Amino acid sequence: MKASSISSNAISEAMRYQMMRMQNDMARAEKELVSGRVADRGLALGARTGQSVTLARDVDRLGTLLDSNALVQSRLASTQSGLQQITTLAQDLLPAFTTAASGPIDPKLPQTEARAALNAVTSILNTRQNGEFLFAGINTDTKPIDEFMAPGSASRAAFDAAFLGEFGFGINDPLAGGITAAEMADFIDNAVTQQFLGPNWELNWSTASDQHIMARITISETTQASLSANNDGVKKLLMATAMVTYLMDGDLTEGVRQTVMEKAINFVGQSVGELGVTQSEIGIIQNRVDSASERVEMQINLFRTSISDLEGVDPFEASTRVTSLLTQIEMSYTLTSRIQQLSLVRFLG
Repeated sequence: MKASSISSNAISEAMRYQMMRMQNDMARAEKELVSGRVADRGLALGARTGQSVTLARDVDRLGTLLDSNALVQSRLASTQSGLQQITTLAQDLLPAFTTAASGPIDPKLPQTEARAALNAVTSILNTRQNGEFLFAGINTDTKPIDEFMAPGSASRAAFDAAFLGEFGFGINDPLAGGITAAEMADFIDNAVTQQFLGPNWELNWSTASDQHIMARITISETTQASLSANNDGVKKLLMATAMVTYLMDGDLTEGVRQTVMEKAINFVGQSVGELGVTQSEIGIIQNRVDSASERVEMQINLFRTSISDLEGVDPFEASTRVTSLLTQIEMSYTLTSRIQQLSLVRFLG
């Protein structure tokens, strides 16, 4: 009969190895319990790992679209708010201009109203969001509208040049009192209109681009995501307010002033209608983006469900595994402690 030796060190080393293995298993089990997914996707799925990776990539890509759509909605909401403010300013001008056109009135009254509206509209059109100009089209780093009342204003200089070229003297010249209503109507219909609805608009008033920012809102769909200050409704409102602001400075006859006010009322009325159409168009785009985001969220949920089917673990089973491993580890600690206390001296004593 052969006697075999038993080493407490060998037993201790075996227990230490087993402890390390259980600790690794414990870490994986806890990860699965917390995440609800397998800890090692490649080991668990094998050949189907590629399918899981593809689905996860699609979720990330669609999530980026959702973030982009949120930015688009923020820009469109600010644009819509700006349009609403401009429309309100235009609507408020109509009664003041109508009163001025209906009979003798101090020209400073409509001029003050027009100047305030002109400054307010210019300020709204030059609004920034996240460092970009909202109404500049794709020229988001350039202030779109020249400030008519600012010193050295290019638009004001162009207006001065147009008036001088038409009549041969400045607006503040006493000779302005000799301008007839027909001459003023012709000046407005041609020279003034060209400043806003012709090529002079881009030269003197606007640096905005006609090209809109386009945004991808789904994998296969894009939409307009901005509005340019080169909108006809905006132009006509600026024309009416700048015209009244400028021409009411002159020593014009009552009949000529009435002609100016009647023309301004016509432009403001057209502006209100066109701005309303623009607001409706922006509203339609907002609805499209909302609908696109809902569809993208549905796709993300579908892909996440597929990923869960592939990688998901039973939470009850994961919890049971954690509890079992924890019990084994505690038991191992206890056994290791007892083995380390074994001593031949103690045994013989």
